[in-house]
Amino acid sequence: MDSAKKIPVAIAGMGFGQKVHLKALLDSNEMEPVAIWHPNKHKFKEWGEKHEIKFYDNWDSILKDQNIEGIIIATPPEPRFLLAKEALSYGKHLLLEKPVALRSAQIIELQKIALKKQLSVAVDFEYRVVPHFLHAKKILDSGAIGNPWLIKLEWIMSSRADYSRPWNWYSDSDKGGGVIGALGTHAIDILHWLIGPTKNVSALNSTSITNRKSLSNGILKNVTSEDICLSYVELENMYSTELIPCQISLSSTSLNGRGFWLEVYGSDGNLVLGSNNQKDYVHGFGLWVGDREKQAQSINPDKEYLFNKTWEDGRVAPVKRIHSLWAESIRTKKPIIPGLQEGLESQKVCEKMKESNLSGLKLSVK
Repeated sequence: MDSAKKIPVAIAGMGFGQKVHLKALLDSNEMEPVAIWHPNKHKFKEWGEKHEIKFYDNWDSILKDQNIEGIIIATPPEPRFLLAKEALSYGKHLLLEKPVALRSAQIIELQKIALKKQLSVAVDFEYRVVPHFLHAKKILDSGAIGNPWLIKLEWIMSSRADYSRPWNWYSDSDKGGGVIGALGTHAIDILHWLIGPTKNVSALNSTSITNRKSLSNGILKNVTSEDICLSYVELENMYSTELIPCQISLSSTSLNGRGFWLEVYGSDGNLVLGSNNQKDYVHGFGLWVGDREKQAQSINPDKEYLFNKTWEDGRVAPVKRIHSLWAESIRTKKPIIPGLQEGLESQKVCEKMKESNLSGLKLSVK
């Protein structure tokens, strides 16, 4: 592959795909957007003619377009697996939003196809490349706070606290809706990356807003997905044989919620990483580190971790970094992290979080 040539990429989905992925691609030196797909051809009117990019409403047509080397699948979760499976069969590299699929077995199936065809499949766990998170990883890896003894992760948002928000796929558990899929997948991946894999998990889930109006006819429909999840997990630690207790609180319906906060308490100090920004999931983070001699002090990320451009929507910059990792993987034919394996490990835990709520038992993650 010509390293100077931009990799032609298509986007499946016009929500997050258009708001974030497209902006990142348009600013990329490694990839270029050449097509967008949506099953509703009337969506083209919303798309307009401001972008010189092909619009497809037929999935087979986009798969057969030999000019397209990679596809970003940013659809709602339910159709994601079949779209990805078909795209891989046509030899397309993929970048998948999370959750990658509705079930772990589906991710394993995608892994087998990707390995057989030697295709790169990235997963958009973008917090792995956010400056404050990268610096937190550096501190934890250095042993500055010793062995972690207790971890608390709170992600308390108000994005769905509005009763007037209509019923959609997010309201349907069978379609991958709910706070576990939206925030839990990220939360678990962050913990796996910073600390270690999950060994055991239990959870209590609830639905605060139990019905919402249908956008099509205004009739109230039941909400079957959870909007609150309180979970206890035990994490393995690469530096110790002891399991680390971790408390996770997730909510998408908490008015004036405090945002994302991760607290790690260790044998020699503590680390706090957080942001109360409800409008931007990336801008506004701070990092504090303390030890036995002093209280936690605010520190700034190393310059090497900083973004070279500030976007109005903070999500664009880290997604662009994920694009760069994906492009490198495609060019070098080396596996990408975060990829399907990281998506699988997160999905397995999220499935157990839902299952344990039904049984009331602590379930081992295998």
